[in-house]
Amino acid sequence: QVQLVESGGGLVQPGGSLRLSCVASGIFFSIATMGWYRHAPGKQRELVASIISGDSTSTNYADSVKGRFTISRDNAKATVYLQMNSLKPDDTAVYYCNMHYWSRGSQNDYWGQGIQVTVSS
Repeated sequence: QVQLVESGGGLVQPGGSLRLSCVASGIFFSIATMGWYRHAPGKQRELVASIISGDSTSTNYADSVKGRFTISRDNAKATVYLQMNSLKPDDTAVYYCNMHYWSRGSQNDYWGQGIQVTVSS
């Protein structure tokens, strides 16, 4: 059973930075695509950033965060990070860590419990 535990959220002023972490249990982290999603009140959940398995330089970002957010992973620690710089009030949301992988012909998706990020003065 996979568990994802997020940390690092909180309240920050506009222009500030936060780093989210997501630690995964189980044995599939190194083969999984890891992603960060967010859900703001009144908006649809959106993919913020993702990083594929095996090649930590292959990343994907939402247009709204390009140049400000950086996703990275440490397979030895089974951890994925989201460095968020130049934060804006529009970045306020609950952020969720996602793990996606294939095993024995089946897709597997797991989610963290979510962590609040609030950008406000």
